[in-house]
Amino acid sequence: MTGSEESPSFRLAYVPGVTPTKWVRIWNERLPDIPLTLIGVSAAEACGVLRDGGADAGFVRLPVDRDDLSAIPLYTETTVVVVPKDHVVAAVDEVSAEDLADDIVLHPLDDTLDWERLPGRPAIERPATTADAIALVAAGVGVLVVPQSLARLHHRKDLTYRPVLDAPASRVALSWPQEETTDMVEDFIGIVRGRTVNSSRGRRPAPAEPKAKHPDTGGARRKPAAGKTSRGTAGGSRGGGGRRGKPRRRS
Repeated sequence: MTGSEESPSFRLAYVPGVTPTKWVRIWNERLPDIPLTLIGVSAAEACGVLRDGGADAGFVRLPVDRDDLSAIPLYTETTVVVVPKDHVVAAVDEVSAEDLADDIVLHPLDDTLDWERLPGRPAIERPATTADAIALVAAGVGVLVVPQSLARLHHRKDLTYRPVLDAPASRVALSWPQEETTDMVEDFIGIVRGRTVNSSRGRRPAPAEPKAKHPDTGGARRKPAAGKTSRGTAGGSRGGGGRRGKPRRRS
């Protein structure tokens, strides 16, 4: 038996913006004997970590290469534009990409949105990270279009955000190497999909114990046939049910 078999553990990668707390809590309740380790990774490196064996499964942003990775899409995020609180966009409930035509729209190198054409005017340089872009928005350099979870992750009191109706959306999925669909991966898939603990595709339940047989007969006792009674009872006396009492005295 190898060391990993003696001390099993489950390694779960996750990209910025994803909050795996709920699923981790359910895992710890159902499988307290198997520790779960969280591994934070960037969106760009997430698939490489899975391929290299750095994690057993991970929450990633689509698309992924389906040639060697399996993926279950979980949800699609709202895309928002992050602006200073005194920006004109802050006065409306939602905007379109065309509404940003006069703004400098920052495009960080770790952008997760699949743009055909970026809205607005380009910045002189691309920020290295989303966090850097947020700092530039706060400095009044431009605006930033990101999935809503990233806007929340980098929240600042001097910034706000509004939905962008016609921007590309980011989809989050659970992914893992196709050749490494282990029992623990199946367990975690069941948790993410909301299966109960007794689900046939979740954690395998213990086999049911066989029913105990009756110690005397090896099965259930047979009931006496209808109308028959034991010897010596009133129903079995001669005369078929005459009244019982004291005998009469002869005269």
